[in-house]
Amino acid sequence: MNDDNLKKDGEIESLTSSLEAALEETDDIVFEENIEVTGADFQKKYTALKTKVKELEAKASEYLNGWQRDKADFLNLRKKDEEMKKGIVSLAKEDLISELIPVLDSFESAMKNKEAWEKVDSNWRVGVEYIASQMNQTLENNGLKKVYPLGQPFDHTRDEAIEMLTTEDDSKDGVVVEVVQTGYMMGDRVIRPPKVKVGEYKK
Repeated sequence: MNDDNLKKDGEIESLTSSLEAALEETDDIVFEENIEVTGADFQKKYTALKTKVKELEAKASEYLNGWQRDKADFLNLRKKDEEMKKGIVSLAKEDLISELIPVLDSFESAMKNKEAWEKVDSNWRVGVEYIASQMNQTLENNGLKKVYPLGQPFDHTRDEAIEMLTTEDDSKDGVVVEVVQTGYMMGDRVIRPPKVKVGEYKK
């Protein structure tokens, strides 16, 4: 055997050793199972996921609608509660003011006869007029309005006619010619109608 043959045998032995070492290393390698979904399986899984998403969207929409209804109901309830409170306060105020109206009548009655009123001591008269004015202003600030429809057409929804006065002036027919008692309103509500005399035209 010559030197060339010995050299080749050595190379073969070396290659064989390297191959054996490489094969030993591959024993630790674990090949994962192919879990990729393809074809009909993919379509089936896609359809199932799409259905699930639609179900979740429907539930979310249902919860949102329910929450919005509950919120609207709560806001309406709070609004009604506030309106009820305002109504109670308004009625309580109206009751109190109604009890004070006779006091206003007394002031008005005392000062109505100008001749007699002028004869009263001026200091006392000025003091009483100031008190009456202050009281009227306070009640007006709380929503009380006088109704004194002298010279206005008679309004059957507001005025109380206690007498018809014959007149030859046709322009006064159906018109308030005298206010016997002042009326009062709170907002748009008449809490006491004015008592009036109405003109009735006759030739």
